[in-house]
Amino acid sequence: MLPLPTLARNLGIDPAHLIPHGHDKAKVALEALDAARARRPRPGRLILVSAITPTPAGEGKTVTSIGLAQGLRALGRSAALALRQPSMGPVFGRKGGATGGGLSTLQPAADINLHFTGDFHAVTAAHNLLAAVIDNALHHGRTRLAPGGVLWKRVLDTNDRALRTVRLAPGAADGRESGFDITAASEIMAILCLAASRDDLRARLERLVVGFTAEGEPVRAAEFRVTGALMALLRDALLPNLVQSAEGVPAFVHGGPFANIAHGCNSVLATRMALAHADYAVTEAGFAFDLGGEKFIDIKCRQSGLAPDAIVIVATLRALKLHGGAARDALAAPAPDALRRGLENLRAHLDAAATFRRPVVVALNHFPADTDAELALVHDFCAAGPRPVPCALSQAFARGGAGATALAAAVLSRLDDGAAPAPAPCPPLDYVYPDELPVAGKIDAIARRIYGADGADILPGAAARLALFERAGYGRLPVCMAKTQDSLTDDPKRPGRPRGFRITVRDFELAAGAGFIVALTGGMLRMPALPRTPAAEKIDLAPDGAITGITGT
Repeated sequence: MLPLPTLARNLGIDPAHLIPHGHDKAKVALEALDAARARRPRPGRLILVSAITPTPAGEGKTVTSIGLAQGLRALGRSAALALRQPSMGPVFGRKGGATGGGLSTLQPAADINLHFTGDFHAVTAAHNLLAAVIDNALHHGRTRLAPGGVLWKRVLDTNDRALRTVRLAPGAADGRESGFDITAASEIMAILCLAASRDDLRARLERLVVGFTAEGEPVRAAEFRVTGALMALLRDALLPNLVQSAEGVPAFVHGGPFANIAHGCNSVLATRMALAHADYAVTEAGFAFDLGGEKFIDIKCRQSGLAPDAIVIVATLRALKLHGGAARDALAAPAPDALRRGLENLRAHLDAAATFRRPVVVALNHFPADTDAELALVHDFCAAGPRPVPCALSQAFARGGAGATALAAAVLSRLDDGAAPAPAPCPPLDYVYPDELPVAGKIDAIARRIYGADGADILPGAAARLALFERAGYGRLPVCMAKTQDSLTDDPKRPGRPRGFRITVRDFELAAGAGFIVALTGGMLRMPALPRTPAAEKIDLAPDGAITGITGT
C-alpha cells in the first residue's frame, strides 16, 4: 500500500484537489475530474462485475472486483476501482462488511464499513431535515400538501423492524402514520449517486416529490425553500472518496444504494473519476445481475451516458449447488448432480447479460473445499451452448492480484486481445425497454427479458398509486424493481431458474428527483430487520483501539 499523497500523485491528482480525512482516506474535489479529462481526453474501459443469484452470505462480488483490478495491475495495466460504500445495516446485521476479504480488501476496512468520511450521516441528516421541515409546514399550515398525501418518510442507517411504521405525535404532524426506511433506500442517496455535478444535485433535490395535494397535484421539495440547507449538508458527501486496495490499487468508494430496494450502484462521479484516471475501471452492481446489473444499465447508464465495455458474472460452486437443490449446510460437500441442475441459474444471468450486447466473462470464485472435478463441470458448461463464454478461476481471496491474473487476462482478451486499450467504442447499449414505454410495459419487459417470467401483475392498490403518479406526469420514468435477491422470482424460496411464474407488484414509490419509479414486489421492505443473531454481537474494540469482528475484514 502507498501513502495516500503518493497514490493520488500516481493518478495525476493535484494535491490541491485532495481533501484528507486522516492518513488513509480522502475526498477528491470535483475539479480533479476536469483536470484529468484535459490531460486524458479518452476515458478508460469500464468493466461491470455482477453475479448469479447469491447465497445469504454472498458470492464475493467485491472480492472479485478488487481482485480483478489487482490482477490487471499485476499484468502491468493501469486500473482503478469504483465501488459502493457499505451500509451499517448489513455490517451489524446478517451479511457483515463489504470491503472484500482475504488478500483482496479495501483499506482502511473498518473505517469504510463504519463511519468512513460521514457520507451516510450526511444523507441521513439531509433526508430527515426535509422530513422535519415538511411536518413543521403542516403544523403551521404553510403548505398545500395534504397530511394524508405525504410520501416522505424518515431514514436511519440501521436495520430496525420496529421503525417500519410509526405514528407521529399529534400537534407536530396531525398524528399521521409514517415510518422509517434504511438510509441506503433514501431517494437522497439515489440522487447523490446519480448527480453529475453540484448544479445537477441541486436540480434533483428541488424536483423531489414529497407528496400530493388533496386534488392529486405533486408537491416538490423546492416549495419548502430548504434546498440550500440540503446542499450545505451534502456539500462534502458529493465528493468521491479515495482509498486503496491491500495491493495499492486506487479505489473511488462513493455512494451506497442497495440493489434489492434501490438501484444498487456507486456514484456516477466516482465511476467517472476512475475512468478519467485509469485505463481500466472496475465497478460492481449489487446482488445478482437481475437486480444490480439491469439497474446499472437501465437507470445509471441511461441517465449518465456511461456504458460498460465488458461484463463479469461471479459464480461459486456453493451457490450453484444451492440452486440445484443441495442443502444449505452441505454446500461444501461434492454434489455434481445438484451442481449440474444449478448451472441453469448461471445460464439465466448469462442470457440476461447478453441482452446488452457486451462481452461477458464468468469469474468462478474459488473456495478451499472446491474440487477440480466440479470446477471442470462449470468450465465445460460455459464453453458449451449457443453462446459460449470464457470462464476463469479467481483465487483473489487467497492470493490477491496474483490469484486473479487469469480472470484479468480473460477480460482483456474479450476487450482488446491483450493490446493497449482499443479506441473503437462498443456498440450502443440495447436497453431492456424504451423511454416512451409506460411503466407497466417496462415492468413486464424486465420480468420477461431479465427474470424469465411470463409477465407481471400489478395489484389494484398499486395500480391506483401508479395512476396518481402518471396523472402527475411521471408515467415515462425508468423503473427500479424492488425484488428479493434470493431468487429470479419475487419469492425468495424459489431458487434455480424457475419457469412458469409471474411477478406481482404490490406498491409503487415515486423518486422524481432520482428519476425513476420504484416497483415493490413480493415481500420486499425498505427497512430491513436484524437476524436472530446479529453480526453486531461479534464486533468489539480491542485494548489497542483496533476494531475487531467485522465480517469480511
